[in-house]
Order: sequence, then C-alpha cells, then structure tokens
Amino acid sequence: MTATPQFYIVKRPVGTCEILPIAQIAAQNSTIIEKWGPYDSPEDAIARRIGLIRAGKCQPQ
Repeated sequence: MTATPQFYIVKRPVGTCEILPIAQIAAQNSTIIEKWGPYDSPEDAIARRIGLIRAGKCQPQ
C-alpha cells in the first residue's frame, strides 16, 4: 500500500501562502513563518488557502 502525498499551506515572510508537498517542507523550513495542514489533495489545500486569504491570514499571489 503506497502512502498518498500530503500537502501543507505555508506562509512566507512576504505574506503570501504556497501549497507544498510534505517532502519540500523540511528543505524550506527557514523561510516558513506559519503552516497549516496536512491536506490529502492539492485541491483541498487550494480551497483552504482561499479561506485563509479571505480571513486575512495570507495575501493573494
């Protein structure tokens, strides 16, 4: 049984949020201010990022 990749929403110092797979989180940990997740699909993470933008926690790109 293969594990499905999980995705996180990460906030950068400039205020924008990106969706990254879990494998990239450790490599870029120094430039991450906040993170939300894990989410099972990129589509779910996109929907959550829209909610974070509407809540004022992230800036649109």
